[in-house]
Amino acid sequence: GLLGLVLSSVVTTLPCCVFLYINLTTLYTLRSKEVFRETPRYLLLFNLLFADTLQMAHSQSMFSLSLSRVTLASPVCAILVALYSLSHRTSSVTLVLMCLERYIAVCYPLRHSAIITTRNTTLVICIVWTFTSLNVMTQIIIMFKFSLEDQQNMQMTDCGKENVFVDPVSDLYNKASTYFLFVLGGVTVTVSYTGIMVAARSASTDKASASRARRTLLLHLLQMGLTVSSTIHYSLIIVISKNLDRVPAVRLLIFLYVSINVLPQCLSCLIYGLRDQTIRPFLMLNLSCQWRGSVFHPAMKQPRVLVT
Repeated sequence: GLLGLVLSSVVTTLPCCVFLYINLTTLYTLRSKEVFRETPRYLLLFNLLFADTLQMAHSQSMFSLSLSRVTLASPVCAILVALYSLSHRTSSVTLVLMCLERYIAVCYPLRHSAIITTRNTTLVICIVWTFTSLNVMTQIIIMFKFSLEDQQNMQMTDCGKENVFVDPVSDLYNKASTYFLFVLGGVTVTVSYTGIMVAARSASTDKASASRARRTLLLHLLQMGLTVSSTIHYSLIIVISKNLDRVPAVRLLIFLYVSINVLPQCLSCLIYGLRDQTIRPFLMLNLSCQWRGSVFHPAMKQPRVLVT
């Protein structure tokens, strides 16, 4: 009914808007200071947050269209699904690069500044977007050649992968590329974590830095697992729809959407934005819209009085 539709929209849209605001504010913070614009680590973080924000906005838009039962032409739906893959794969590859950056920072601290430069990081980010764009273009070509040649005039009310990747060729390509990124990410995190553990036993390694890097890699592994779990979201929809009544099925699907599709896209801000001592003061100040009553506003900080 109308009440259920409104409640479902509020439950999904409200947290998404909150996370979008946090992500956009973090993106603004990362571009507002020169130290963030010229540090490779923060350049990678900006790229990750940008891809996550696009992915979250796209997911919420598609979820709202599906909830409102808006009809889309099959080619339009295919392009939208492919564009979702662009941000999804860019986010996964960037996570791999950030794990490698932490590994080099801990295991090769003397060579870190020579390897991880601003120029090299910018070049790698451009390569990542080029690679993922070519992957998406290949995906679109395969879908239009095999999956959509008999569906040009078909109208869809549920625009999702299960309705687009109906041909075995396009479905196989999508699964192969997704599993490849997951294996690549898992191996990278495992090797990096193991290398940091070994380096932490060395007397020349900064113990605090190695400990922070280990926690960061574990959080990245969790984030990568949640990101990849979004690929089975549509399979869960089919199973739930067949085995539950409509009302409990819709409630469960809304919970899965928020936890699988929305939550992973806000973890980057929580991992870096709140844990990083350099970003946190500026981020909290921008989140409060630089309100003068905020404890983070510079005008509210009283100068220390030295008592002699």
